[in-house]
Amino acid sequence: MQPQTFYRAVADDFSAVDEIIKKQLTSRVPLVSKIGDYITSAGGKRLRPLLVLLCGKALGREGDDLRLLAATIEFLHTATLLHDDVVDMSGMRRGRSTANALWGNAPSVLVGDFLYSRSFEMMVELGSMPVMQILSKATRVIAEGEVLQLSRVRDASTTEEIYMEVIRGKTAMLFEASTHSAAALAGATDAQREALRTFGDHLGVAFQLVDDLLDYKGDSETLGKNVGDDLAEGKPTLPLIYTMREGTAEQAALVRQAIQKGGLEDLEQIRIAVEASGALDYTAQMARDYVARAIACLEVLPASEYRDALVELSEFAVARTH
Repeated sequence: MQPQTFYRAVADDFSAVDEIIKKQLTSRVPLVSKIGDYITSAGGKRLRPLLVLLCGKALGREGDDLRLLAATIEFLHTATLLHDDVVDMSGMRRGRSTANALWGNAPSVLVGDFLYSRSFEMMVELGSMPVMQILSKATRVIAEGEVLQLSRVRDASTTEEIYMEVIRGKTAMLFEASTHSAAALAGATDAQREALRTFGDHLGVAFQLVDDLLDYKGDSETLGKNVGDDLAEGKPTLPLIYTMREGTAEQAALVRQAIQKGGLEDLEQIRIAVEASGALDYTAQMARDYVARAIACLEVLPASEYRDALVELSEFAVARTH
């Protein structure tokens, strides 16, 4: 785990969440445990459970319930990863083979279902109806976001507005659910709940913007996934949408054709085009703007090391290289 301050602030709780995850992965079917353990042990930043811990403790909440909520969020996230990799036919995540590449699509989908089901058992154990409402809505919105994105594959007419709707559903919603549910569990005021809900949304949007930026700016070894994955799948992300809208006629035509046919034949030309059009700068600036708005939402919290850690985490979200 990375040694940033925002991890150190909740180090003991974070270790406890890992233990809950290992315990809850237990199944009488060995393959379920094997695949579940493989994907949860892959590392990753685990920002969503971290957000639960930091937001809850910033509001004075301690104890096993907060840790259980953090583990529940991680199970929901892991389930979506398993399903996403099948839908996207991805072969690499976090620098190693995906579960579907190793065991096939059917086991990956079914273990994803197991993790979703387990997360709802954990929610019931929490016994908080407000948390249940927030997380059950989140799972629906995430599914809708993924289907919306799927419906726009190889569609070069996708607008920035539709793109924002997609990323708010498929990515930002679980960030929002993490911060909002932590506030609900902590018994926060209405103003604090709304501020932390908005904080999670803005942070999640910024996080996905950077992800989409790195698809054209990063390298496979650093990213832990294949560069150009979005282009290969014909996904019209913001760097491509901006290039079609603001680039030269030649740049726009190149990107439009690449989206419509998918594949990586034109990846290097596309990278040059999105850089030259200013699309990467535009995407990066939008991410910074969202993070600034996210940080402003934290003013509702009392001063503490946890609030400071949330600020640092937010800044990390746009400064990262993977």
